[in-house]
Amino acid sequence: MDLFKFFTGKPSSKEVAKDRLKLILIHDRANVSPELLEMMKTDILEVISKYVIIDDGDVDVRFTKTDESEGSAPALVASIPIKKMRAR
Repeated sequence: MDLFKFFTGKPSSKEVAKDRLKLILIHDRANVSPELLEMMKTDILEVISKYVIIDDGDVDVRFTKTDESEGSAPALVASIPIKKMRAR
């Protein structure tokens, strides 16, 4: 256990840098440019906005990896805060 994280509640700069490097490697291995990821994010938000009202400021869309027993694979993870459902 990282004692710095335990006492402050924040990850150390080493952990943050390590996580950022992992994300960069995942993006490279998935062969996804930042422009393509932004286009995907825009399309996803456009579709979801038909059904719900979302908080655009806190949207987080990124690539990560899955933890599979036969190896990891890229995965798209989206955190999209919903303000309320649209009336039908």
